[in-house]
Amino acid sequence: MLLDRGLLAPETLARARLVQAETREPLDAVLTRLGMMSEDSLAQALAGALDLPVATPAVFPQSLPAAGRVAPRFLRRVRALPLAEGEAGMAVAFVDPLDTYARAALAFALRCPVLPQVARASDVEQALDRLLGAATGDAASGADEAADDADIERMRDLASDAPVVRVVNALIMRAVEARASDIHLEPGEDGLKLRLRIDGALVDRETLPAAMKNSIVSRIKVMANLDIAERRLPQDGRLRLAVRGQDIDFRVATSPVIHGESVVLRILDRSHLSLDFDALGFGEAMKAQWLKILRRPHGIVLVTGPTGSGKTTTLYASLSALNTQDRKILTIEDPIEYRLQGISQTQVRHKIGLGFAESLRSFLRQDPDVMMVGEIRDLETVQVAIQAALTGHTILSTLHTNDAPSAVTRLLDMGAEPYLIASTLNAVLAQRLVRRLCPHCREPYRPTPEALAALGPGAVPAGDIHFHREVGCAACGGSGFRGRLAILELLPMSEAISRLVLGRAEARDIARIAIGEGMRPMLADGIDKVVAGLTTIDEVLRVTREGEA
Repeated sequence: MLLDRGLLAPETLARARLVQAETREPLDAVLTRLGMMSEDSLAQALAGALDLPVATPAVFPQSLPAAGRVAPRFLRRVRALPLAEGEAGMAVAFVDPLDTYARAALAFALRCPVLPQVARASDVEQALDRLLGAATGDAASGADEAADDADIERMRDLASDAPVVRVVNALIMRAVEARASDIHLEPGEDGLKLRLRIDGALVDRETLPAAMKNSIVSRIKVMANLDIAERRLPQDGRLRLAVRGQDIDFRVATSPVIHGESVVLRILDRSHLSLDFDALGFGEAMKAQWLKILRRPHGIVLVTGPTGSGKTTTLYASLSALNTQDRKILTIEDPIEYRLQGISQTQVRHKIGLGFAESLRSFLRQDPDVMMVGEIRDLETVQVAIQAALTGHTILSTLHTNDAPSAVTRLLDMGAEPYLIASTLNAVLAQRLVRRLCPHCREPYRPTPEALAALGPGAVPAGDIHFHREVGCAACGGSGFRGRLAILELLPMSEAISRLVLGRAEARDIARIAIGEGMRPMLADGIDKVVAGLTTIDEVLRVTREGEA
């Protein structure tokens, strides 16, 4: 069926058959494990060929409708999840709906017709772990099976069954499926503590045995091509793995600590990278204004905020909007987080003297239209960026300041001349990330008059206002949040702002004039998103530091 639909080449299928003959795995598992197909495309192909619906986690049950009638071990083996029972029979999600034995056996055990649907293997396995692990006391075997199935490597030891390999594979796979952005492995006296950063918040997981501490760290260092013998100095590396058929990049950083080596893996999942301004948190008016600024033929555009505030993602979305056939775009980054199609990206290499300023200076000889500098850190980089803007280029970069008006004073503090800033700076966008409320379980409530008054006069629109708060459900892992979005503050350069820059005005004076000209402060944008039900007031106050008092 895959060959007929042109989804798989004959030589690719031949390779998959050879692996299947050795491992005796189902063909679909081999295809996704080796990265020949993604789980999603496989499920869509099966559903289309068999005219069956695709079951997503949104329709999965909160409790197993066939509890007591079907052995959990059987459901795991045939990779089937009963969904709901109706007059016509039992709806069941199958990873392999072509398995007639599984359908017939389930129909016999349930004493009713089976209505098949198609689902991704990872979705079914996660649901079975959630529904069967605690209820049947089968959690240990489920964990073992998950470890055995953690086949996310394309390296030489793909078929190895060493315990440390399976442990590392399992923890990486679980982190990806939990939507984590970072994996933290922190050594202590009693073992290796595992923590995941999910939607910006660190969540404690299990503590791995002390006996495996060094071997787990060494395994990760081997995967990232780091020196396993060097334990006294920090090291940085990268690796790429196929997790459930999706290629995912990991940035690895090790650091010596008192009880061994601390390891952090940044998960760079390209499939979950949204370069859509709406998904990032831009409203229609803000998006239109931002795109208008980006499309100016020359000048500097800055995105500011602390580390981890989504600045790079906003720059990538901006580059994607500018990435047309008639533009040449170059970037210099430290590090390159995501590869962008059609854009020439360069990695900073300080050891050989290749920094931001040096790269930017060399870019001018490459006849570019747009250049992105990962960060403006010093006067030399500022001066080269200004010269590039003056000679007809568009420069995008980031700066570490708390708000948009402070970016101007930061450039002045670095030593840039006021008249050059006034003539080249087009706009500054400040941003923070807040956790997005889970749409499946968020709960509306009416804020008290005291709470509204504390936000300040006119902060919230008049009328019957409802805020929302987190609850927690299976879709969001019980946290009440799923994903993040940005709250923004855009400062376009106007004649009035330029005059203030020439006079070396303070940030608060620039902010006052900018608000008078229509700039919406970050807090105001956050409250708009609270009123829209996208996040909570606590999240907005946390990142704007208004809640400290």
